[in-house]
Amino acid sequence: MKVLSMKQPWASLFVLREAKYETRTWKTAYRGPLAIHTSKQVDKAACSHKAIQALLGKHGHSVDHLPTGKIIAVCNLINCLRVADNQTTWANLENGAIVSGNDYFLGDFNEGNYAWEVTDMKQLEQPIPAKGHLGLWEYDI
Repeated sequence: MKVLSMKQPWASLFVLREAKYETRTWKTAYRGPLAIHTSKQVDKAACSHKAIQALLGKHGHSVDHLPTGKIIAVCNLINCLRVADNQTTWANLENGAIVSGNDYFLGDFNEGNYAWEVTDMKQLEQPIPAKGHLGLWEYDI
């Protein structure tokens, strides 16, 4: 299965569906099953933000107990859309979709970046320890 590694707290917020998109500076032509892996790195600056803490707390999570180095969910990658325009508080994707609110706040919607769209997010009951890699990588689940 293809796997995407993400830093915390971004991985958990994406899996919890607080963010509709995962943003990347690169695109992929791949579509299909995708596992979400949490890297060992944690974005400490993001974790200190009250809004991030509140979004995690809404789901019973705290920044002190986020899983790292584990595959935590599986989903289906359905689209990879270029950010066509960024207006500081909202962005326009190449398909005309407008991204605002938490979706915008939780991503990097600089013009030219890509918004990865997924469906069917399923959090794993037992996260799977795994060493992450850059880009999309393979793991036999």
